[in-house]
Amino acid sequence: MPDVRVQAAITNWAPRFIAQGVDYNDFVRTTGAIERWDEWLDAWVETGDMHTELAKEAESNGNLLTAGEAFVRAALCYHFSKFVWMVDMGKYRAATDKAVKTLYEAHRLLDPTAQRLEVPFEDYQLVANLRRPTGLKRPPLVILLPGLDSTKEEFFYWENVFLQRGLATLSMDGPGQGETGYNSTIRPDYNVAVSAMLDALEGRRDVDLNRIGIVGVSLGGYFAPRAAAFEPRLKAVSAIGGPYEFAERWSDLPPITRETFAHHTHSKDEAEAEKKAKQISLKGVLHLLTQPFLVVFGKLDRLIPWQQAVRVAEEAPNAELVMYEQGNHVCNNMPYRYRPLVGDWMREQLLAVD
Repeated sequence: MPDVRVQAAITNWAPRFIAQGVDYNDFVRTTGAIERWDEWLDAWVETGDMHTELAKEAESNGNLLTAGEAFVRAALCYHFSKFVWMVDMGKYRAATDKAVKTLYEAHRLLDPTAQRLEVPFEDYQLVANLRRPTGLKRPPLVILLPGLDSTKEEFFYWENVFLQRGLATLSMDGPGQGETGYNSTIRPDYNVAVSAMLDALEGRRDVDLNRIGIVGVSLGGYFAPRAAAFEPRLKAVSAIGGPYEFAERWSDLPPITRETFAHHTHSKDEAEAEKKAKQISLKGVLHLLTQPFLVVFGKLDRLIPWQQAVRVAEEAPNAELVMYEQGNHVCNNMPYRYRPLVGDWMREQLLAVD
């Protein structure tokens, strides 16, 4: 019988794993062998290693598409091995490095024009992956923001939703996230990092800098509207499963979520973490967000009350709310609904920019 934390991870995040590209059979087989939370990372790393070996074998046989797809699966397994897993930070860092490395191996084979961006910011650097659709010289650009303990390595198939619609993507590890998080913490004014990334893009001729949108998932659904409220270079914004006030039901969040937030904010204890969580609020900000704004939410979300999405949409001047009655957190139990919706909406908004 799996312990409480293992069961919570399976119950709360199984749809997310599958939606992001983890094979269902891998999920069942890997989690089925885990009894204790401290076993989680090693089990997923083992599955990732299996896909890495399959990728290397396929490449040696000249099967480059097969190899690239296997590297993506490996990167996802490594990423989710340390997702909200705060047991051993040495193993956490090693798994993160493996996720980064194998995704770049996938880019090499599946999308060789993809670029890694490293942008100086304060006393560290922001890291992002830029991908462009084939056959377009200056496509519009969509910035994709992860949430709590999510990273750019999770977004390969999410990026494809936009690429297939003629939109370039920039998946960003912001403060406290992924590689950028090695030397930084999650911060409420995430918008300053987005502005720094936009500054770094100035002068590029391979994307249309007059047509930039931004999309955030989960906690990224706070970061995205926050950034758009202070950044006129962003012409459209979408938030999927994002909070209005992250700490409104702090005590109801799963313990591993609270621990993860404490880690990524460098809080000394849960009381300090809760204090910092209260700073994650869109109160007094949304009236500044005048761009077209699509709010997507699932009414069965266990992490963020659906009423918060209603409040976000009511306070933003140009917002549209899509509420899925059967949707869970980030509506990952129905990606076939929200993903094309957001992709099509973002394309329409950016192509309409004068």
